[in-house]
Amino acid sequence: MTQTESSPGSSPEGAISGAELRLENVVKRYPGQKAAAVESLSLTIPAGEIVAFVGPSGCGKTTSLKMINRLIEPTSGTIRLDGEDIRSESATSLRRKIGYVIQGGSLFPHMTVATNVAVVPKMLGWDSKRIATRVDELLDLVGLDPDRYRDRYPRELSGGQQQRVGVARGLAADPPVLLMDEPFGAVDPITRQRLQDELISIQRELRKTIVCVTHDIDEAIKLGDRILILQEGAKIAQYDTPDTILAAPANDFVADFVGAGSSLKQLSLTRVRSLDLGQPTTAHVGEDTGPVVRRAEEAGDDSVVVLDDRDRPVAWPWLRQVRHNDRVQSTPRELLVTLDQAATLNDALDTMLTSAHSKVIVTGDRDRYLGVVDFESVTEHMRRTERDAAQQMQDAGGHEAVDADG
Repeated sequence: MTQTESSPGSSPEGAISGAELRLENVVKRYPGQKAAAVESLSLTIPAGEIVAFVGPSGCGKTTSLKMINRLIEPTSGTIRLDGEDIRSESATSLRRKIGYVIQGGSLFPHMTVATNVAVVPKMLGWDSKRIATRVDELLDLVGLDPDRYRDRYPRELSGGQQQRVGVARGLAADPPVLLMDEPFGAVDPITRQRLQDELISIQRELRKTIVCVTHDIDEAIKLGDRILILQEGAKIAQYDTPDTILAAPANDFVADFVGAGSSLKQLSLTRVRSLDLGQPTTAHVGEDTGPVVRRAEEAGDDSVVVLDDRDRPVAWPWLRQVRHNDRVQSTPRELLVTLDQAATLNDALDTMLTSAHSKVIVTGDRDRYLGVVDFESVTEHMRRTERDAAQQMQDAGGHEAVDADG
């Protein structure tokens, strides 16, 4: 599979709203330190792509990120945003045009969710009606019902919900660039996977330029259109697409960092949307259960996927549970574990292991329902991939033998 097929940020579905970033011989030296924290870093981050900065602890990835919005000032070199030197305006003005999301969301505890999201728009002088509309739009975008969450305080939210609010706040003023520093590092694995999926879904729609620092190569492979692997001093070990890095590590450092079994990591490049999704019985909230039960029985289904008025899945009851009510019931949408269509096969397997159905619901833009993926479809795809790889190796061996004879 090519990166274009598997990349979360390369979809043509949304117009690019991001801006190109270019780092030119950027250096950061701290007083009293012999070696530079960042030594002559040069790279171009294309508009509308996600680039993951990854590398061992102390390699300069967070320092490099923070120089983009001048939280750390470079010692020398130039950083350009859409061709303009970022030093051509004040640091404060620059930061209002660059969203910034860190681990835990870093919300103001004394402010409501709505007030937290509205911080930058208020600084920019937006009127209250425009701000209120924007807050509700963004909460919906990150999967939080505005009516339920806008007036809550951070202490009333889970870690994953706080991180969603942090992403909404980073996007509030519609910046062309979003910087993310270990954004999903403080949550449990299932929540982490869901937040990654939501970021991919948001990016599919908005096409921002996103720079994400992570220590996790699997997260970098999943999220990144490109991955920047750094060595000490922020020296570039390799800067390329995930599939190229996995297939052709530039050197031993990259090969060791990516880890053994990189062929298995190719599963991290294969997206759920590559599979044929099952289409079990569905129903909408408030429907008469009689016809729903009959449809499910005729299809041989023992459960029903329940959708809201926007075709978003909100519940997945067993048929015996549906029969107990006259009307199809809903549950809080965030309680239902789903996968975005750009989730990886690894994500699908992990999620199915915790599902009572041994399957998982797949969603698309704005969490709209697409279908269901099961173990059989994932394992069949894996077997087919292995057969194809073995055939390619056999064919290559045959060609080599012919060449040798020739």
